[in-house]
Amino acid sequence: MEKHSKGFPISHVIGFFMSLVLTFGAAWIALQSSLSMKAIMWIIGTLAVAQAGIQLYMFMHVNEGDDKVTNNINILYSAFIAVVIVAGSIWVMTSGHSH
Repeated sequence: MEKHSKGFPISHVIGFFMSLVLTFGAAWIALQSSLSMKAIMWIIGTLAVAQAGIQLYMFMHVNEGDDKVTNNINILYSAFIAVVIVAGSIWVMTSGHSH
């Protein structure tokens, strides 16, 4: 039988505000900073990964459940597949122009 919490979902509110801070931080970096475009892209990418992690743990309840090890393995596998797809797509799109 599942346990349902009837209290106020404070973790969701905290996760929402943390996501807003990261989003507005990325917008500020993109629009107001005088950094190079490469640095801006790296900072925004880092903030995006951090926001994805926050949303997984705050909203998707990854840290709950009986088997936390399996949840973490599934997340790592999903991240690996995403990296392979993105890196493979970039590799295919850039290597085709050299021939």
